[in-house]
Amino acid sequence: MNNILLVEDDLSLIDGLEFSLNKNGFQVDVVRTVQEALSRLLIQNYDLLLLDLVLPDGTGFDICKKARQNSTVPIIFLTASDEEVNIVMALDMGGDDYITKPFKLNELISRINALLRRAEITHDSQNELKSNGIIIKMDENRVIKENSVVELTGAEYRLLCLLMQNPNMTLTRSLILDRLWDENGNFVDDNTLSVYIRRLRRKIEEDPQKPLNIVTVRGVGYKWNDQK
Repeated sequence: MNNILLVEDDLSLIDGLEFSLNKNGFQVDVVRTVQEALSRLLIQNYDLLLLDLVLPDGTGFDICKKARQNSTVPIIFLTASDEEVNIVMALDMGGDDYITKPFKLNELISRINALLRRAEITHDSQNELKSNGIIIKMDENRVIKENSVVELTGAEYRLLCLLMQNPNMTLTRSLILDRLWDENGNFVDDNTLSVYIRRLRRKIEEDPQKPLNIVTVRGVGYKWNDQK
């Protein structure tokens, strides 16, 4: 049974969310503040975090930032605003997905299941991937460049794994979305994928403006350029 931490201060939403999550086979812990969430994360490991954006003592960004210091746990933001600046910030902070209130509970459950399926990419049978000075230790969920650990979010890690598992092969944008988000590619658009690619390049390329590892195939998608 997957364990989910729900961080939400709206009492009118909590009961319905908790009931629906339990009904779909999830174990749910509910907290209402940033401080409660951070305290819970110190003593409990979770398979997924559901974070309300606006909380009494801070924001979901505060929790996400802290969680990303040592974890790639999937994170979904619950936000009342669909403004682009909030969405981009949520993804840049390390979030994997977001859903705008009001939302249908079935849609949220579908997104949760999609994220949990994506996370399984880390259990690939290969223990280690090596290319262009980048090492992925699959059994440790770690990426190493020049003997230093590269801090990646869960989405960035899964994207890098997918690219390096298919060296010198052009992966279409739709294929990447299908493999990393949900089987229909409905929940993440092209702009979101572009944010992940740009962020990943900043962390692993010598010159992100002239990438040599993650190459854009114009009008098609991306490929990992294995420079043997």
